[in-house]
Parts: sequence; C-alpha cells; structure tokens
Amino acid sequence: MNKETLMYDTIRPVSWQDNGVRLLDQRQLPEHEVYLHITSTQALYHAIKDMVVRGAPAIGIAAAYGAVLAAKEAASKANDGFEQRFHDKLALLASSRPTAINLFNALTAAKQVNNPLHHLLAWADQWLADDITANKRIGSHGAACFGKGVNVLTHCNAGALATGGYGTALGVIRCAYQQGKLNTIYADETRPWNQGSRLTLWELQKENIPTTLIADSVAASLMQQGKVDWVVVGADSICMNGDIANKIGTYSLAVLAKHHGVKFMVAAPVTTIDINAKTGADIIIEHRLADEILPNYYKKTTASALNPVFDVTPANLISAIVTEKGVIESPDASKMQFLIS
Repeated sequence: MNKETLMYDTIRPVSWQDNGVRLLDQRQLPEHEVYLHITSTQALYHAIKDMVVRGAPAIGIAAAYGAVLAAKEAASKANDGFEQRFHDKLALLASSRPTAINLFNALTAAKQVNNPLHHLLAWADQWLADDITANKRIGSHGAACFGKGVNVLTHCNAGALATGGYGTALGVIRCAYQQGKLNTIYADETRPWNQGSRLTLWELQKENIPTTLIADSVAASLMQQGKVDWVVVGADSICMNGDIANKIGTYSLAVLAKHHGVKFMVAAPVTTIDINAKTGADIIIEHRLADEILPNYYKKTTASALNPVFDVTPANLISAIVTEKGVIESPDASKMQFLIS
C-alpha cells in the first residue's frame, strides 16, 4: 500500500462505550496505552483537570459525553429539580479547565438539547463526528497552503490525541505528508509536560510519519539556519480579533517566526472561537501548581515557580488561521466575522 492510499487516521482518544466515557490516559503515553472507563461527572472532572484528556477539542468532546453522565445522575433522584441538578453537574465539569473554550461551548450547547435524558447521547455522538469531519477539512485547507519540500515545526500536541481524531495542526501535517509535500517535520518537546515528546511523536510514529524531536530551545537556531518554512500549531481559544491562546511557548515561536521570515499557521475548528473574548486580554490563563515543575529538592524549601499553561499570541504574528471553513490570512477583527457568520 503506497502513501497516497493511507489515511493516517487510526487514533480515537475519546468515545462512548458501555454507558461511560472511554478515555485514553495520555499521562501514561508513550510507555503504556491505557484506556479508562469513566462513569461519573466527578470522575470526569478529575480526568480533565488531571490531564488524562487534554487538547481543547478533545476536552469539548469529553464534556459532551460528560453531559450525558450529568443527565443520568440528575435523573437518578426524584423528578423535581432535575434541571438544577443537571446544571450543577455541568458547572462542575466547566470548572475543570478555565482556558479551553471548547469545554464551555460544549456544555452550553448541551443545555439547549431538548429532553436531555433521551437525546444527549445522540447529540454527543454527533459532536464527536462533526469534530473529526472538521479536522479533515482543516487538514485539507492547511495543506493547500504548502508548496513542495516544506519543513514544518509544531508545538505541543494538536493531533488526534487532542481532538476527536485526525487532529488540527497535525491534521494539516497528516494531509500534507500524504500529499508528498513535506520534507521534514520537527516536533518541540514542549516543556514542562512534554506533550511533543510524549504525544506528538507517539502518534506520528504510530502512523509511520517520520518526525524529528527537538528541545524547545532548538527552534530559534533551526529558523536561523533556514530549516523551518512553517510553524503549525493548534489553539485552545481564538479571540474575535484573531489573537489566540495556546500551549505555553507558542508566543515565543511566533516572535521567532516573525523575526526569521517563517510563516505561522494556527489550525483549529470554529468551536475554539470565544465570541466573548474581543482580544487576548480577555482570556483567562490557567496556572498550575509549582510542584509540577519544581525538582523534589526545592519542594522542601521556600523556592517558588511560575507555571502558566498557556500564553497569548497576537493576531499580527499569525500568517493564517485555518478552520473547517477555510483559510484567513493575516487575521484581524473584520476577517474573523467570517468564521462566526
């Protein structure tokens, strides 16, 4: 079988199975491929918060199925007060991660489903299917921006593991690789959680797509040497002026790309757009515990650490935002209106 006939689409990190949410435990990759069976909103809250599942679209899908669990739990008591109990369960899920807008978009949409106890599962299944369809369109639109022999660099993991399947940034890379357009794929290790080395490298290797892992600090020298043509990343939130929030380190890459004349692409579905965020200043940046980055020795001292999970990249550093609706070059507030119309 040649490359043109392969689809590079075998990974599904979130699904519904046996009356619960089936999650690939991404904390255990790449050493172990373990799936968890989640049957309560409390357990799903912890799974999202503790990064069993991560990536804005995948979190949104998990939340969609979480709404199914919430309805079942709310209905387990007397009929009176179902709506309040249901909304309380959704509020718990909403509190798990503050920056991934897909989480809130999914939970808001779930509240609009009529007769949720009977209809939410079909709705959540469609939410998953729509995400995969959108990712494949994103991949096609993004790959069309490339010529032949392109060198790309990606940060964090915006692949099948961060979505329903196929991926956003890695969807672009998958499609471009299938079309024979890519020369080299570089993946940042992505400190401090190493999503690049643990996840991006794992899923691309799993589908036999050759990838070169680099330390985050190598990106500048590669650009200086002319070895990067495009940086391709995902997004956890997109603002109405084209600013984006993504994994910490994305802004650094955008600044480097601008300096070296490298193009910078953001690939994400329209569900990532936060219509309430006019600019990046409106995005709530999640900060995690210092213990996640402090060596054990310093945990017994007064040493402190700053551990933001995301940063904001201004629209003027972005060459193109790619969604399932198409490509917006040099995004700004007026062009962003196209994506929500």
